[in-house]
Amino acid sequence: MKRLLQLLLPAALLVSLVAMAQTSPAGSSSPANATAAALPSAPSAAGSSPVATNPGGTKMGTINIERAIFASNEGQRDVETLSKKLEPKQTELKTMNDELEALKKQLNAQGEKLNDESRGTLVKQVEQKQKSFDRLVQDAREDAQNQQNEIASRILQKMAPLIVKYANDNGFGVIVDTSNPWPNGPVVWAGPSVDITEPVIVAYNTQSGVPAPAKPATATPGLGTRPGGAPKPATAPPKPPTTQPK
Repeated sequence: MKRLLQLLLPAALLVSLVAMAQTSPAGSSSPANATAAALPSAPSAAGSSPVATNPGGTKMGTINIERAIFASNEGQRDVETLSKKLEPKQTELKTMNDELEALKKQLNAQGEKLNDESRGTLVKQVEQKQKSFDRLVQDAREDAQNQQNEIASRILQKMAPLIVKYANDNGFGVIVDTSNPWPNGPVVWAGPSVDITEPVIVAYNTQSGVPAPAKPATATPGLGTRPGGAPKPATAPPKPPTTQPK
């Protein structure tokens, strides 16, 4: 997505649904809130992952809900649409960053030659532009995260009944979300034989009718992939220029 998410999205934007619930303001829309509303919950300790339960089942299964959402055709399509929507903000931040870097280079190159008044004026310009840049980056991060959370919540509302149906149809008594890996999540290890993420993705793609994206997520510049093909943001959030005025 042309490095858009690398610039705008925080490093842990696609964190687990449980982590989102713990950090989201009360009443805000988040994938975790959608999970709580859409999936039956078994009594569990505070901080545990959401679970789907089937009293008649005997097997325990796992699902990476985060990956199921964003590796689905609909999830990939909507994240790509979001990235295009945010491209103007990326351009704005890049332009501002370039201007700030130019001022800092000018200060470092000419600072010793300027009189106190001229140097003080240039230092003030750098400081003001730095504050504006930092504020815009923070606002852009929050806006991008909120919109990504909205995508996840909307998809999960439709996917949750399908997860429960799959568990009931296949004899699962408990399905545990493994989006948040151990030690932050409760699951230390689970084998692939109990993971239902892929069949849920396939079933949801069929239900949604959204065609597969023209290009796989692995070919998108500036993005990595989570195991199984779910897109994730680049590991580094945007950083302010590090050169400091002398």
